Amino acid sequence: MAVSTQGATPEGEDGADPATAPGRGQAFEVDPRRTALYRTERAIFVAALWSWFRPKVVGRENVPETGPVILAPVHRSFADFGFAAFCTDRKLFFMTKDEMWKNKWLGKLLLSVGAFPVHRESADREALQRAEEVLRKREVLVLFPEGTRRSGPVVEDLMEGAAFLSARTGAPIVPVGIGGSDLSMPKGSRVPKPYTIQVVIGPAVPPPPRTGGGRVSRSAVHATTEALVPALQAVYDEAKEKTGRY
Repeated sequence: MAVSTQGATPEGEDGADPATAPGRGQAFEVDPRRTALYRTERAIFVAALWSWFRPKVVGRENVPETGPVILAPVHRSFADFGFAAFCTDRKLFFMTKDEMWKNKWLGKLLLSVGAFPVHRESADREALQRAEEVLRKREVLVLFPEGTRRSGPVVEDLMEGAAFLSARTGAPIVPVGIGGSDLSMPKGSRVPKPYTIQVVIGPAVPPPPRTGGGRVSRSAVHATTEALVPALQAVYDEAKEKTGRY
């Protein structure tokens, strides 16, 4: 099983060596404590998003208050990662493309808010290990199952990273639909337009079942990925419908 970009499994692929990418060797520690710095940074970030987009959220009760969770949003805009902050008050951890770490000060800031680098052109073992560490510490991981920004109304061809990590850690996968972000900030744009964003959080997809020996088969991981497709499509359709702009 080999899955590229943010959904990578630990089996290798052809491509550049992620060990040489920006952000390698950065100290990363899963700190579940809500430090003053994190609370301040998050409050500023959320206030900025709220003032510009006025996001409306449905289904926050579907995000568990404790335990490991994979938030799995659709991905149609660069701004999508920010709307995960409206899904839960829990601290979030997420992968960010390693190019962001070319600026060391930006890299430090990203680490402080729960981000860690991922090399998207090949299977990135370090990023996968960090993602698994987050979940084993019973925290919240934001992972785009589409792997990269897509276009169009159809959710398809998901990466298997979310199901793989769910199998490894027992974390449920919570689908998140984001409506309007592609209109506000389509791919290639630099300044978002102030559209009202609709966020719909669906019921969790459970982890793949284990066999009597405690293992998870590849077919079970694939079946969980297949089950995530209609779940993600449903919340995306609902979020789009609520915007009234499609």
